[in-house]
Amino acid sequence: MTIDPAACNGAFCLGVGHRFRTLICATAVAVGAGCLEVGLSAQAAEVDAVGVAAPTGFADIIERVRPAVVRVRVKTEGRGQSGDARQASPLPPAFDRFLRQFGIAPDNPSQEPGLSLGAGFFLSGDGYIVTNNHVVAGGKSVEVKTDDGNVYPAKVIGTDPPTDLALIKIATQADQPYVRLAKAEPRIGEWVLPIGNPFGLGGTVTAGIVSAKGRDLGEGPYNDFIQIDAPVNEGNSGGPTFNVRGEVVGVNTAIYSPSGGSIGVAFDIPAETVRLVVQQLKDKGHVTRGWIGVEMQPVTPTIAEALGLQKTRGALIAQVEPNGPAAKQGIEVGDVITSVNDRDVKDTRELARTIASIAPDTSVKFGLFRSGQGKVVMVRLGELPRVTDAKAVETSENAVLGLTLASARSVSAAWENGVVIMDISPEGAAADSGLQVGDVILSIAGQPANTPADVGRIVDEVRARSKHAILLRFRRGEMSGFAAIAIG
Repeated sequence: MTIDPAACNGAFCLGVGHRFRTLICATAVAVGAGCLEVGLSAQAAEVDAVGVAAPTGFADIIERVRPAVVRVRVKTEGRGQSGDARQASPLPPAFDRFLRQFGIAPDNPSQEPGLSLGAGFFLSGDGYIVTNNHVVAGGKSVEVKTDDGNVYPAKVIGTDPPTDLALIKIATQADQPYVRLAKAEPRIGEWVLPIGNPFGLGGTVTAGIVSAKGRDLGEGPYNDFIQIDAPVNEGNSGGPTFNVRGEVVGVNTAIYSPSGGSIGVAFDIPAETVRLVVQQLKDKGHVTRGWIGVEMQPVTPTIAEALGLQKTRGALIAQVEPNGPAAKQGIEVGDVITSVNDRDVKDTRELARTIASIAPDTSVKFGLFRSGQGKVVMVRLGELPRVTDAKAVETSENAVLGLTLASARSVSAAWENGVVIMDISPEGAAADSGLQVGDVILSIAGQPANTPADVGRIVDEVRARSKHAILLRFRRGEMSGFAAIAIG
C-alpha cells in the first residue's frame, strides 16, 4: 500500500496495489517551535464559531464557514497532479454537459494539461490561505477562487513537504472571511464536515464522523492522521474539515480508495500540526525541526527481555552520527531512550515527533536505559537538515533512473556525504522503489555516491556487468534503509 500525491487533481488517493500516485497526500506532525494564534489578522470579522450547541442539521454552520473555503488552481509543467491516474476527464462527458445545462461549470483539468485542482481556507482576513504542499508543488502559477466567485493570483509563502502543508497568500484590499483552528483534539465519534473542491465543483459539503486518530500511512516519522468516515474526492486536498462548532479540526489530505474514488475513508492533518507548521511558514517561509543525529528502531518484546527492560517501550539507538548532538553528549548505540523531559516515550514514531516539535538549540533532558541501569543526559538539539529548492542547487542534468539528484553538500552544510533526491519521475525506473523526494542516497551497489555523476557512473558499471537490478542505501530523516531498482 503506497501513497502518491500526483495521482489526483490536488488530492491523493490511498490505493491498494498503486504507487503513491494513487493516494491523496498527507502527513502530520511534529515541527519546530512556535504556535500560530489564528487568525493571523485582527482586522477581519472572525467567523463566530464558539459556544454553538450541537445541531440537528448543519445548514447554519455551513452558511457561516463556507465563505472562508476557496478553490485552488495550479498550472504546472506538463501534467497536473493527477498524473497517470487521470484518464480523459474526472467527470463523464454526459455528466459534464448535464451540469453546464444548469449553469454549473466545474473546473475540468482534462481541458488544460498541466492544471491541478485543490482547495484551501483563509486563516486570516489579510489573505493567508492554508492548503496542501502536493496541491502547489511544482506549480508555475497559483490561482485562488473565493466562494463569491472572485479570482486572485496567489503567492506561495512557504511549503513543508514532510507534513504536506503549504501557506499561500492573495493580495486583497477587502477583509476576507476566515476560520479558526480547533484548540482541542476531536473525539472519536464526533460529527465532522469536510468542504472542498471535488472534481472542480467548489464549495461542496459532506458529513461524517471521526472514526480513528493517530493513523500512520507510512509517510515518514511525522505522520499522525485523523481518520474520518466522510466522502472526500479528488480536488478536496487542502480543504478544511470542520467540527460542529465551525472550527477546523484537520486538513483533507488523503483518501483510502482501491478504485481512485471515494469509499468514505479519508485522512486529515490535525489542527495542532497545522498550527505549528503554518506559524513557521508565515514567519520564515520554511519549518525547522529539532535533531539529535541518531537512527532508531522499535523495542520489541524480545529486545526488551534481552535488554532487561520491564516494559516494551522507548526507542533503541541503532546508529549515532559522529559529531552529532547525541554523540557529543555520550549517547551510544544500544541505548534505549525512554523519556524526553521526564515524559515517557512510547515508541520511535512518538520520539521522532517529540524531538522534531522542539526548536533547535534547545537543551532537552533524555532518559536512557543502558546496561540494565537508568541514566539522564542533557542534549542541545541541532537543526534537522532540510532539502532546499531544487533550483537553488546543482542537480544532475539528465535524471538517473528517473531521479533528479543533487550533492548533499550543496543542499545542506549539515550533510557531508551522499546525494539528495530532488524529484522522481513517475515513468522512471525508481518510480516504484519506495524512494521519496528528500531521501539521501548514501551508496549504490556498495560504493559511496557523493555527486550525481557518481550515481550515473556506478549505474553504468553495474549495467556493464549485465546486472538487472541495483541496490541503494539511503537515509530518510533519522532512519536508513535499502531500496532495489530494476535497471533492465
